[in-house]
Amino acid sequence: MTSLFDSAGLSDAAPLPLAERLRPASLAEVIGQEHLLGEDGPIGRMLAQNRLSSCILWGPPGVGKTTIARLLAGRAGLEFVALSAVFSGVADLRKVFDAAKARRESGQGTLLFVDEIHRFNKAQQDGFLPFVESGVVTLVGATTENPSFELNAALLSRCQVFVLNRLDAAALDGLLARAERELSRDLPVTAEARAQLVEFADGDGRYLLTLADEVFAQTKELDAASLSGLLQKRAPVYDKSGEQHYNLISALHKSMRGSDVDAALYCAARGAVCERGYWRSGSGGADDQRGSGAGL
Repeated sequence: MTSLFDSAGLSDAAPLPLAERLRPASLAEVIGQEHLLGEDGPIGRMLAQNRLSSCILWGPPGVGKTTIARLLAGRAGLEFVALSAVFSGVADLRKVFDAAKARRESGQGTLLFVDEIHRFNKAQQDGFLPFVESGVVTLVGATTENPSFELNAALLSRCQVFVLNRLDAAALDGLLARAERELSRDLPVTAEARAQLVEFADGDGRYLLTLADEVFAQTKELDAASLSGLLQKRAPVYDKSGEQHYNLISALHKSMRGSDVDAALYCAARGAVCERGYWRSGSGGADDQRGSGAGL
């Protein structure tokens, strides 16, 4: 539906964050997830066969979970309906399922995207089962938490779990290049500062573009020291009783087994500092690259 702002041409003038402006318009534009979306990937194969199963997208923030879900709906010809488990309850789910039933009777399928699906309790998760099993909705859930711990077995048995990768340096640098093309100007940073900007993002594409938005607003070229003063450093992700805690322990053990002294010292220091409630900047990524979601 066209709004009054659209009719007046005002919507185009409204400022958009760089991350939103660069949101991929097709699955081919999604970076860093070729293992899922490529021709040989499980999602790529499903789409090539003109089918789409219910699935859970598990990965860290800023790697494209919401974007992929939206693009899957378009590619599969399904109506895209989005809910956040943070703001939605049973009444919202009933409305969605009733609308999906009516839509199905007219020949139109529904892709129901549930962000932060792990925040629904077990009883609410059970409410999805008959509608997913009967095909009233194709469920795509997004979570940053391990589905094996946070989702009940009955729901997991009806969905495939796809693990999204944290974006590596090459993928993040590609995002910066895309931003430069969008704005028709180079990022005003030295080569060293550019590498530091990628390091600050720590695998999060959305956060990288948020930082780049601030850098593009500068009128002079920034070196590494100036960039650090402008942006500060991101607090490392940590939850003392959740999965990040055990990822960090896993990273420490693997670093010690691999005789990687620097990584072991980093993991030990970061764990000690975070447990005390203080944040310090680190080299970034040692725990994520070595211990992400993995046991010993």
